Amino acid sequence: MSNAITRQKVNQAIGLLQATDIDVWLTFARETSQTPDPALDLILGHGVTWDSAFILARTGEKIAIVGRYEADNVRNTGAYDEVQTYDLGIADLLRQTLTRLGPKKIGLNYSLSGSEADGLTHGNFLRLTAMLHELNVDFVSAEDIIRRIREQKSADELALIAAITKTQERVYAEMFKLPLRGMSEVEIQTRSHAIIADHGCEPDGGANANPIVNAGPDSSIGHGMPNPNLTVQSGQILHFDMWLRDKQGYCADLQRCAYVLRAGETEAPDLVRRAWDACWIALEAGRAVLKPGVQAFETDLAAREALQECGYPEYMHALGHHIGRKTHDGGSVLGPRWERYGDRPFKRIEAGNVFTLELGTIVEGYGYIGLEEMVVVTDNGTAWLSTPQRHIALI
Repeated sequence: MSNAITRQKVNQAIGLLQATDIDVWLTFARETSQTPDPALDLILGHGVTWDSAFILARTGEKIAIVGRYEADNVRNTGAYDEVQTYDLGIADLLRQTLTRLGPKKIGLNYSLSGSEADGLTHGNFLRLTAMLHELNVDFVSAEDIIRRIREQKSADELALIAAITKTQERVYAEMFKLPLRGMSEVEIQTRSHAIIADHGCEPDGGANANPIVNAGPDSSIGHGMPNPNLTVQSGQILHFDMWLRDKQGYCADLQRCAYVLRAGETEAPDLVRRAWDACWIALEAGRAVLKPGVQAFETDLAAREALQECGYPEYMHALGHHIGRKTHDGGSVLGPRWERYGDRPFKRIEAGNVFTLELGTIVEGYGYIGLEEMVVVTDNGTAWLSTPQRHIALI
């Protein structure tokens, strides 16, 4: 992440703190190459080795306490007004700094439902409480601050996300030029990796199941790995799900579908076209609800009900997720009020959020139809970041 974006995120955090009763947000980390704290992606842009404390105060102070040999890296971000260093141990400096700031409530990086805000390990929490036991402070979760600085994209971030989205569309365009008939799922995935690399990107999170390739009704939908024994045949739906990361560290996530024509066919069968149309009706129903102030589950509910009204079963996942520095980037989710999503579907949508919108259905005998597009939330609704695939491709 660029230093400019790091500074934007640190300043954004200060603004969010000022709207809470949390006096200080403290990110405490060590050896992040082994145990990374997701918040550091935003407020530092790189990892640390020694014990490090990043202190953002409601009054505007921006302080970093780091090992001597990591200080220049932190100073170079320009995000912190004060960079303190130590050699033997961080405890004294941390206590002195917090005593000077005098917080009554300190936000820490833990959360019961959001992995993006759960970067403080249990061991580090125990060490912190031991270091600071003489201070009369309450420790609380900083999850809403962390969630919102990740979810509210700056103009610079939006430009980078838009760029990688267009790159992914070019990758798909090249993939659809391949001689796909007769190719196995594994062969298609292997060829796609070369195309992705040619465009200066990489599959986010690893390449084993990215992109997902589903050739026909026997393929494993969801996050299944490609099958070397399944090949693209006439009369099948060919489905792709791909999520990419660029060199600047930003991601795109889109699905695309095609129907493989039989001899004499000029369009997909009615069964396939009806399912495609129903999926689009449902996706648009969800998008129509997506606007600032709405609870996240309301968007999913509108799409889910619309798909069922068209005669298709509900999809067993969320309608969408935030995307940015990670493919699954934020704390809230456009999902149903199911146990597995915790309190994430109850968060409020805000302008500057970037979401995927994704749903699909199985078409018996043909395969899986899956839609996935990307939108940014505006003051009044949404704007497309991707170019929607309005019609199923024909091969």
